[in-house]
Amino acid sequence: MNKAKYLFPQDFMADPSAHVFNGKIYIYPSHDWDSGIEENDNGDHFDMCDYHAFSIEDVENGEVTDHGVILSVETIPWSGRQLWDSDVARKDGKYYLYFSLKDKNDIFRLGVAVSDTPEGPFIAREHPIKGSYSIDPCVFEENGEYYLYFGGIWGGQLQRYRNNKALENPHLPPDGEPALCAKVARLSADMCEFAEEPRDVVILDENGKPLLQGDTKRRFFEASWMHKYNGKYYFTYSTGDTHLLCYAIGDNPCGPFTYKGVILTPVVGWTTHHSIVEYRGKWYLFHHDSVPSGGRTWLRSMKVVELEYNPDGTIKTIEGK
Repeated sequence: MNKAKYLFPQDFMADPSAHVFNGKIYIYPSHDWDSGIEENDNGDHFDMCDYHAFSIEDVENGEVTDHGVILSVETIPWSGRQLWDSDVARKDGKYYLYFSLKDKNDIFRLGVAVSDTPEGPFIAREHPIKGSYSIDPCVFEENGEYYLYFGGIWGGQLQRYRNNKALENPHLPPDGEPALCAKVARLSADMCEFAEEPRDVVILDENGKPLLQGDTKRRFFEASWMHKYNGKYYFTYSTGDTHLLCYAIGDNPCGPFTYKGVILTPVVGWTTHHSIVEYRGKWYLFHHDSVPSGGRTWLRSMKVVELEYNPDGTIKTIEGK
């Protein structure tokens, strides 16, 4: 499978989080629509209102099944607006949907919704995760422990925080200082709260120094994902305004990670949000672009392409266009 294919061209779905549950791949994207809101750097035009779940058994030749709406803004007790990226984990026969949503004060928080099946529907808890902020949750399991990664700058509001505290005067670090990091926290046994204070996901350069804010082709912007390959942990992410999908490798799920290269070059559309999953002996990259909508960044379509590794564990770069 050398060429990426669209998975559900009849509707606009983006930010696909893919996992193998019950012998098939389930995909949890955000749901784009044309809200009529003018495009801006705060991302107000990404005014998503619900999530769908999808499944597929044959990635290369099969059809995608749409299981319908699994959660919507109107069913979340603490909701404000903008139901952005999500991810799902399974534990003890329950499925936990982690989502990013602005509360009634227009502040992004992370929420949890629970279901007995991967197809949903999911029932949201009454409150967001205590101490949570920003966007783009990704959950990763290792030896029975679950870790939640999150964060995104600009519209994702990560620049408003330092050391898990809100700033009175939000700002980005100067270009010569260490870049803002994604966050990671181990989850509680009930999967619904942080079991610890979120910590930085530090990405190092080839000299062992943290990446700098001005290093816009390598530093983290948003879209955390974690997977494990040959005993190593791969933290993958988007550089945002430089439109690259990059990866860094570490020896444990909390890092630090050493930058290694580009997974996906720029696609049509403002940024790249993705997931990586192994299925039936192959690895796949799920992502999106805006080609079907004529390049409108707020109307994206999800895609999949095979991901390949070199013998040394590095990833072969995929051309986005």
